[in-house]
Amino acid sequence: MSPPPETSEVAIVGAGITGLSVAWHLARRSVGPVTVYERSGVGAEASGVQPGGVRQQWSTRVSCDLALESVAFYRDIAARLETRVAPRLDQGGYLFVADSEETLAGLAANVALQNSLGIPSRIVTAAESEALVPGLSADGMLGGSYCGEDGYFDKPQGVVEAFAEAAQRDGVRIEHAHVWRLEPDGGGWLLQLADGTSARAAQVVVAAGYGTPALLESLALDVPIQKEARYLFFSKPIEERLLEPLVVAGERRFAAKQLADGRVLASDLSADGDPESGRRHWRETVAAGIRTLLPLLEFVPFEHLVEGFYDVTPDHHPILGSVDGLDGLWLAVGFSGHGFMMAPAVGRRIAAAVAGEQLHPSLEELSLERFGRRKLVHERQIV
Repeated sequence: MSPPPETSEVAIVGAGITGLSVAWHLARRSVGPVTVYERSGVGAEASGVQPGGVRQQWSTRVSCDLALESVAFYRDIAARLETRVAPRLDQGGYLFVADSEETLAGLAANVALQNSLGIPSRIVTAAESEALVPGLSADGMLGGSYCGEDGYFDKPQGVVEAFAEAAQRDGVRIEHAHVWRLEPDGGGWLLQLADGTSARAAQVVVAAGYGTPALLESLALDVPIQKEARYLFFSKPIEERLLEPLVVAGERRFAAKQLADGRVLASDLSADGDPESGRRHWRETVAAGIRTLLPLLEFVPFEHLVEGFYDVTPDHHPILGSVDGLDGLWLAVGFSGHGFMMAPAVGRRIAAAVAGEQLHPSLEELSLERFGRRKLVHERQIV
């Protein structure tokens, strides 16, 4: 006779940064038992390849709101999670470059919104940009936007593992299992696993990134998430500090930064397609960005190309909250590559809703149902 299905109060599908943040916040509320199901490993998918950036410069109120709360959490992450690993947020700043009047006007509008919410970003001239980023060449620049509180974690996988450690310490179970199907089950949920077994839970939080549409296909849900590849070039560690802060030049399709361990990363922001055939063209875009904007990087060899994937929504906002007609099903997906930056706030808000607390307005604004209303507000300050 087969053993009875494992039962949890809350099952979370996905052990990336978002799923683990939800799990930890649930445990802090004494909701349980909580089980996280992960098909690959902790932080093995998108959370395992992203470069650890954390910023507050966004173009919509809801994005800024999520970022503000998350940065406040990340500043004190070691004390909050009380883990062996002590991740540190290095707040070296983000500079967004404007080469045209249109881009500069867009950044100015974003800064006005950010400032109204307490984010200390500002518009800078080309000359000020050169002073903020030693070695930057401002030829062709009109200016940009800068926030000194933006930054990065040098070892973002350590942040993911810190959430996992803290959640497990507080009683969360992390199971290596592939959930391939969800079914309503007498007021709760049945999770069908790829090995033929099953599990039950009163509530389910889906934090499965680009795997979400396939997982929810049996529920006849149209979840508008596309899997999109992104590529980063990395150098070996360099002893000299060449670049601070992170620089994003969207019109040049170029971004670059140097991590605390000395590695420099650079990206063609428009890179798309097969890496074998596209690698040369992407290197040319990166080389052009370096030559015209950051010539101090001209002799840095970018030996490694790393591939990762975004779970992209039509408006570049995540899908958060409950699903109409499916009680006990919650979504925390579609972060368009920015889930790491927003995970603390998302985890707290989803966990509070699952625990029966008052629904945060952002979970209504970013619900799946917004796509049926056809009145989307697009996040435009994306990388």
